[in-house]
Amino acid sequence: MCDQHYEDDLNEYLLKSGMSRRRFAALGVAIGLMAALPRAANALDVHESDVEVSTPDGVADCYFVHPASGAHAGVLIWPDALGLRPAFRRMARRLAESGFAVLVVNPYYRRMRAPVIPDGATFADQATRDIVMPLYQSLNAQTHVTDAKAFVAWLDRQAAVDRTRKLGTMGYCMGGPITMRTAAALPDRVGAAASFHGGGLVTDQPDSPHLLVPQMKAHYLIAIAENDDQREPQVKQVLRDAFARAGLPAEIEVYAGAMHGWCPPDSAAYNEAQAEKAWGRLLLVFQKALA
Repeated sequence: MCDQHYEDDLNEYLLKSGMSRRRFAALGVAIGLMAALPRAANALDVHESDVEVSTPDGVADCYFVHPASGAHAGVLIWPDALGLRPAFRRMARRLAESGFAVLVVNPYYRRMRAPVIPDGATFADQATRDIVMPLYQSLNAQTHVTDAKAFVAWLDRQAAVDRTRKLGTMGYCMGGPITMRTAAALPDRVGAAASFHGGGLVTDQPDSPHLLVPQMKAHYLIAIAENDDQREPQVKQVLRDAFARAGLPAEIEVYAGAMHGWCPPDSAAYNEAQAEKAWGRLLLVFQKALA
């Protein structure tokens, strides 16, 4: 899991910064309350709704937002380990304002409706980890693919989605490897994908996501946290080699000074400058590959 080393990294960060764990958790709450993402330039008016998507395993509660008129390229967002919550709704709305029809899913729908954590909770809280870890462990490569197919099929039935255009998918933390399984399971639909501080993209297991690259047809953006790279410096080159052998375009970059979890605006590790850089690169990839 992308957070398997969270405690070690957090303790090292707190030691260097001189910040207490309580202060770190409080900072996460403050950020979640105050963070306001910039609106897209020439932002479109959007329509948003809570929706329910049927899957082979039940009914998933999700959030769907899209421009108020017309049909647009669809995008499927896989949240991080804390699941569907207000921060991801804000990010999805921002993407819709740039001209995409966006579905954010609750990956834990089999067990709980979203949100699964209280507003402002962070992974620094033991109580939060006690809730999230069993939910995370209930998922696997098979459920990722089953869900991906159901969510993409749902998007393709929506009037706001232009089926003549490829779909995009993006994921954070645990969502990173799910984007790879989505792109490999639906290569003729997924034209672009992005992983932000994704964990477990390269493992020594036979179901490692990087082994699926030959099955993909997607243009990829992989944004890596500096401390994740320090822990596993070989991952970026393994990924670069895999995409190069498959002949697929891939932008794979380590974001200097960014700690794992730096992209969601409610994260205590949020790094606004680097999150904005990653968002800008995402828009360029999507606008090019999903045209």
